[in-house]
Amino acid sequence: MADASTVPSAPFDGRSPASDAALALLSGFVRAGVRDVVVAPGSRSQALALAAAELERLGAIRLHVRIDERGAGFLALGLAVESGRPAVVVVTSGTAVANLHPAVLEAHHSGVPLIVCAADRPATMRGIRANQTTLQPGIFGGSVRLERDVPAPVGDPAETDAAARLARTAVAVSLGRDDRGEPSAHPGPGPVHLNLQFTEPLSSAVALESAPVVDEADPVVAAMSAAASGSPAASASPDAPHGAIIARGPRTVVVAGAGAGPGAEQFARDGGWPLIAEVTSGAHFGPNLVVAYRELLHEPDFGDRVERVVVFGHPTLSREVPALMQRSGVEAIVVAPSGIEWFNPGRRVRRFERAVRAEPQPPTPEAREWLGRWVHASRSIVDAGLPQAVGLQSGIDETGHVSDYAAQREYMRAQLAAVRAPVTRRMLVDAVWAATWPHDRLVFGASRLIRDADRAVPGRRITVHANRGLAGIDGTVATALGVAVASGAVTRAVIGDLTLLHDVGSLLLDAGETRPRLQVVVGNDGGGTIFDSLEVAGSAAETAFDRVQYTPQAVDLSALATAYGWGYARATTRGELSDALGAPVEGPCLLEVPLPR
Repeated sequence: MADASTVPSAPFDGRSPASDAALALLSGFVRAGVRDVVVAPGSRSQALALAAAELERLGAIRLHVRIDERGAGFLALGLAVESGRPAVVVVTSGTAVANLHPAVLEAHHSGVPLIVCAADRPATMRGIRANQTTLQPGIFGGSVRLERDVPAPVGDPAETDAAARLARTAVAVSLGRDDRGEPSAHPGPGPVHLNLQFTEPLSSAVALESAPVVDEADPVVAAMSAAASGSPAASASPDAPHGAIIARGPRTVVVAGAGAGPGAEQFARDGGWPLIAEVTSGAHFGPNLVVAYRELLHEPDFGDRVERVVVFGHPTLSREVPALMQRSGVEAIVVAPSGIEWFNPGRRVRRFERAVRAEPQPPTPEAREWLGRWVHASRSIVDAGLPQAVGLQSGIDETGHVSDYAAQREYMRAQLAAVRAPVTRRMLVDAVWAATWPHDRLVFGASRLIRDADRAVPGRRITVHANRGLAGIDGTVATALGVAVASGAVTRAVIGDLTLLHDVGSLLLDAGETRPRLQVVVGNDGGGTIFDSLEVAGSAAETAFDRVQYTPQAVDLSALATAYGWGYARATTRGELSDALGAPVEGPCLLEVPLPR
C-alpha cells in the first residue's frame, strides 16, 4: 500500500495526462474482453484506480478493492483461472509491486492469464534514492510473457491510442494468442507486466458519458469468449484429432495432473487404458479412473508391469508418478498444449507432444484385462478404507412395526455412535466431496487434505481448483474468493489452519462488492502436520521439529471470523459435519473442523 505522504495536499484542477492515459488503457481492456479489475490503493496509481471506479460506475467492469497487494494478486489469479479471462491487478510503486511476485509466479507456472498494471515514478527518478522508487522493470524476471516499461504520458494525443493498443496486446499475450487470435504453444498463457510511469499531476476528475463496449469482432475477443464458454474448438486440447497417434500395444497408464482437463479422460477411455487422475486434474471421473494408484504402483503385478505412461498436466500430489516416469524400461510421453517448461522428472523423458490421440482400433482382450484389473483393485482398496457398515438388524418387521425391541435398541445405539464419531481427515474430504454439486466449485489448499482427497474420493465431474503451479499455501483464501466471485456458484475451500492464517488478511472484503457464497472449511490440527509425513520428522529432535516445522498455533478461529464479519460454525462429529455442509451457503463463512495431529 502506498506511502500516504506522497499524496498531494490539494487536488489538481486541470486535465491530467495520467488520467487520460489510464482511462484509455482500462477502456482498451474492456473492449478486449476484460471484466475484472483488482485495485490496491496507492498514490502513484491513483489515475488507474479512479478510472477503474468510473468504469465500474458505468457497469463496464467488476471492481475489487484490496488493501494488501499479495491478496490482490491471488484474488486476480482466482478470477482469471475460473473465468478463463485475464484479470487486471493495479498497484502503486515500490514494494507494492514486489508483493505481487508470488501470484505472478503461480500464474507463470500454471499458465493463468494475469495482467499487472504497476504504477511507477518517471525513469529519471530511478537510481537516485527517490522515495518509493526502485527498479521495477525486470522485477518478475522471466516469469512474465510480456513486459512494457511505458514512459510517463505528457498529453500527446497519440498516447491514448497507444494505450488502447497496448491493452489489446497485453490481453492477447496473456491468453497465449497472437494478433489474429490464434493460440501460440510457446510460451502459452501467463502473466503480463505493464510498468506505467506517471508524473504529476497524478490524476484529474474522470467522467465518461457511456461505457466502452466489448469488440466482439476482434479475433482475440472471439477466441477468448469461445474458450470461456467451453467451446471445444476454442483452445488447444491435449487430446485432439490432429494430435500424434499413440499406438496400442505396450501396457499403458494415463496420468492426469493439475490442469490436464477432460481431454485426458477422453484419451484414456479411447485407448482403453487405466487413468491416474489427480483430484485437481479436471479428469477425475469416468470408468477408467484408478483412485488408489499409489498403492497399485507399488504392488507386484501392477506397477512393475507398466511399460508406457502418457502424462497430461502437472502431477504434484505423489512421489510414485515421477518415480514411474524415471524407471528403466518405461516409455514416458508428456503432453502439454502450451507452455515454456515440460514436466520432465529426472530429465529422463524423451518424447514430448503438444497433442495426442489414441490409435482408433478396438482394444484386445489383454488390454481389457489390464484395465479391468486396475479399476477393480483400486475400488477394493478405496472401499476398505471406508467405515464398516453396522451389521445389525433394525428390529422392525415388514409391517413397519417393532418386533424386536432389544435389536432395535442396539441398532439405534450403533447409529447414534456413528453420528457422534469424531471427524477424521478421510471423513472430512469424503463429506465435502459428496456435498459438492457439479455446478459448485471446490478449491483445495496445499495441505494434507488435498492428498487425503486424492487418495480416496470417487470419480465425479466437479470443477476443482488449486494453486499447484508452485504448490504454495500463499493466497489460497484470496484465490478461493476469486473463484467464488467469477463463478457466482457456491464455493468450498478445503484448507489447513496454517494455510488460513498465512492468508488471513484476505478475509477482509471490500465493502462495495457482493459478498460471495464461499465456505472455507478449515481442517484445524493445530499446525503443519503435513511435515509429520516427511523423513525429517523421524530424524530431527522432537522439540526442534515442532518449533520450526510443525509450528503449533492456537488461534481462536471463531473470534477471527467475527472480527472480519464472516459466519462461523464448528463441527467435531460426523453429524455436525453433515449438518454444516448441508446448510445453505449464503455468504462468506468459516467452518472449523478440529482434527487430530
